[in-house]
Amino acid sequence: MAGTDRRKAKTEASDFALSGGPAIILVRPQLGENIGTAARAMLNCGLMDMRIVAPRDGWPNVKALNAASGADAVIGGVQIFDTVADAVGELDLVYATTARGREMVKPVLTPRQAAESLRARPEARAGILFGPERSGLDNDDVSLADAIIEVPLNPAFSSLNLAQAVLILSYEWRTAGGEISLQEAPAAGQSPTATKSEIINFFNMLEDELKKKDFYPTPAMQPKMARNMRNMFQRIQLSQQDVQSLFGIFKALSRPPPGEGDK
Repeated sequence: MAGTDRRKAKTEASDFALSGGPAIILVRPQLGENIGTAARAMLNCGLMDMRIVAPRDGWPNVKALNAASGADAVIGGVQIFDTVADAVGELDLVYATTARGREMVKPVLTPRQAAESLRARPEARAGILFGPERSGLDNDDVSLADAIIEVPLNPAFSSLNLAQAVLILSYEWRTAGGEISLQEAPAAGQSPTATKSEIINFFNMLEDELKKKDFYPTPAMQPKMARNMRNMFQRIQLSQQDVQSLFGIFKALSRPPPGEGDK
């Protein structure tokens, strides 16, 4: 039953991706687990475009993949940027999430208002900024946004973890488009061809882990062996489902054997 639900979620996520949706932009995230659970929250609501600015622990990140719990398509399509300016450069509309007051003259929206605003401008390429877990967005980050989003919570305890914040905004975006009946979703057809970014993210994660496991006989041989592996996979003409399966295999192989973590 769980497998059926997961397949439905992936189909629905692809449908929503075709209809657009904001990019979820994580700025200087600190933990791979938080990136993975944020990806899971996105896929729950049909959002696929995750962008990460200067992740503290680098990229690729095996902990992010493991924490994604099946949201491999989101992790596989992650785009990495050095700065917030680079991440939002080709967007038309940017909102910044923050729980702190700012000395800036900008519209302040609730998540619902922000979602309705996004739905009212389907032609706009939009993104939502989420700050680091400990400190949130700084003023330079917020200065690039068109508006601020504040979640109306208990003022004495308003902090959210990263995945919670992403889920709230993603869910509001989804429901702002009207209720969706799962029975109305079209039957899944052939899996679309994997994008280059999805394939490259898989390559990077695989090659990084092989390097850690001393797979390459010498550093000088690494580039040629890596190219040979990439060419091998490219000849297969991978689909999105293929890449998701490869991520699943990689995740299983990178997991410690049962009982080893208890020693």
